[in-house]
Amino acid sequence: MTDATPALDPFLEHRRLLHSTAYRMLGSVADAEDVLQDAWLTWSAADRDAVRHPKAYLVRTVTNLSLNRLTSARATRETYIGPWLPEPLLTSPDIAEESEMADTVSTAMLVVLESLSPVERAVFLLREVFGYSHAEIAETVERPEATVRQIARRARAHVQARRPRFDTDAGQRRQVTARFLSACSGGDLNAVMELLAPDVTAWSDGGGKVTAARRPLYGTDHVARWFLGVLAKPALTGVTLEPATVNGELSVLFKLGDYVGGCLTYDIADGLIHNMRFQFNPDKLSGLHLS
Repeated sequence: MTDATPALDPFLEHRRLLHSTAYRMLGSVADAEDVLQDAWLTWSAADRDAVRHPKAYLVRTVTNLSLNRLTSARATRETYIGPWLPEPLLTSPDIAEESEMADTVSTAMLVVLESLSPVERAVFLLREVFGYSHAEIAETVERPEATVRQIARRARAHVQARRPRFDTDAGQRRQVTARFLSACSGGDLNAVMELLAPDVTAWSDGGGKVTAARRPLYGTDHVARWFLGVLAKPALTGVTLEPATVNGELSVLFKLGDYVGGCLTYDIADGLIHNMRFQFNPDKLSGLHLS
């Protein structure tokens, strides 16, 4: 960069980090974008000469805006119709090579983070994902450093106890996904059941906007029959199942032409599918239309 080249605005320079922070905090693409808009307004009105460390200022702003939004959102989720799942985010295939992104932005991890309190979630992400010091986090969340250390230990133990342990081999995931898609396209109940773990659980998030199971489904036979029954409905005529990288992992999109009407993310262990998460709520699919 020459002297004549204008410096990149810090907000634009750190936008990816800010969006990652907001999305991991909220589990919502739409809410993360709203937080970034509010942060931009705050940044635009700030006295730049008084901001010594723009990156820290921006992360603190986004974190606090996310905390406020998450606190109010939790009350709304208590009255949510059916299971609440995080919003899926379409990611480039090579993002899965970044272990930090693939692990901490996976749907499974976002579900675990949802069980933390808003402050615990903020402290955990800033410490474990983004590598901030306890002192920096204390300034961000406006808590004493000793308190932040206690929160960080508690949140880390909570996540470690609940973090799912599944295979991360990309080759195996591609193989299982291909077999699953083939079985589904042929309506082969036995082939689908062979790919599901005996204790498989399926969650379906329709949010009351579209028809979806309002309670988790358990067991190979129950889950397989329900899913193939959904695919056989006249309303889904013409819908195709296509592989795509979502939240850093190979997943499945439900498509009608160019329209994405849903998403399936899942965990794999020992060559079998566990924890199937179907996102059908049309209000929560904006992250699957990103270019």
